[in-house]
Amino acid sequence: MLTHTVEEGPLLNRFRRLWDEIAPIGRDARSGGYLRYALTEPELRLREWFRTQADERGMPVTEDGNGNLFAWWGDPDAGDAVLTGSHFDSVPHGGAYDGPLGIVSAWLAVDELRAAGVTPTRPLVVAAFVEEEGARFGVPCLGSRLLTGQIDVERAGALRDAAGVSFAEALGALPAGGDPTLLGRFGAFVELHVEQGRALVEQDAPVAVATAIWPHGRWRFDVTGEGNHAGTTRMADRRDPMLTYAFTVLAANKEARLRDAHATVGRVRVEPNATNAIPSRVTGWLDARAAEPETLTGLVEAVRTKAVERARRDGTEITLTEESVTPLVAFDNGLTDRLARLLDAPVLPTGAGHDAGVLAAHVPTAMLFVRNPTGVSHSPAESADDVDCAAGVIALARVLEELACR
Repeated sequence: MLTHTVEEGPLLNRFRRLWDEIAPIGRDARSGGYLRYALTEPELRLREWFRTQADERGMPVTEDGNGNLFAWWGDPDAGDAVLTGSHFDSVPHGGAYDGPLGIVSAWLAVDELRAAGVTPTRPLVVAAFVEEEGARFGVPCLGSRLLTGQIDVERAGALRDAAGVSFAEALGALPAGGDPTLLGRFGAFVELHVEQGRALVEQDAPVAVATAIWPHGRWRFDVTGEGNHAGTTRMADRRDPMLTYAFTVLAANKEARLRDAHATVGRVRVEPNATNAIPSRVTGWLDARAAEPETLTGLVEAVRTKAVERARRDGTEITLTEESVTPLVAFDNGLTDRLARLLDAPVLPTGAGHDAGVLAAHVPTAMLFVRNPTGVSHSPAESADDVDCAAGVIALARVLEELACR
């Protein structure tokens, strides 16, 4: 049984040693953030590091044909396995903790169990999911969506990055898609993640248990107009898609505030992208989130209606295309309550998407959050204190002991 506390010190040292091994990989010297796009050189190095950690612990690694890695402590064919882990990939210039903290913590939790002489009665599995952020191929949680059959294999394989490389090309083959046999081997999934907000700072707690993930999605809006010369085209004669784009961004902000929801346009592509040319086309991506599905639907429809009306006034055309939508995810109530009691931890919802949100439709799932003192995420300012990270490891180890070792 696990009995020691993080104040004893060695765990802090082990955490810092493992963390320092991966901290330089993919870090941008200019921004201090990370460029760990799925299946690019930095993420591939981290995947090799994952295999090394598994080898050191005698845990064979399997891959599901979709890019997801699984390291097994116990017989993969035994069934009812307890799965944990997260992802390595980052958003552009993202923070260090989003994703990798869950994988590093999983390895250390395994070490804690072994040091305590605890042996699983169910297989225990550490996972690294591919393309969780969707920063390279555009669809978040792509690996877990493929595993669970929530995205068509042909569509997933044809997704392309900014350089025109398809996911199938990066993977080396068309993805395998849904695997009911593999999914059937998992009896529970617990993902540890840095909190992407300040609730734990306000509650003065190092660890929390998640209750739900807000419904959320991504929509692409394409605005077309007429490219022309910036210096010779009269203002009254312009069909400028940038005006429609700008209005759409402001409309999304207003509609979200009116509904106590979230709307963000953080990515834009302009053609021909010249300072002295009126654009011919502007493409933007809307990220929208809300506490309730009907609120999210209302938000997106309101933005669409306002954008179309503005396009008529600007002499442009706009289309809004759904790229991915994740419904409201309520984590397994029995599992969440059980873990909250076990850890004596607060419970809280989140507006951020995770692989756990995808797996939750197929496997009893829970999440643990580790305090983030800045509350900032998807940014170099994302942070977590080593003591809180160690507390997260202990919490995860206790959860894994409870679920897999009794």
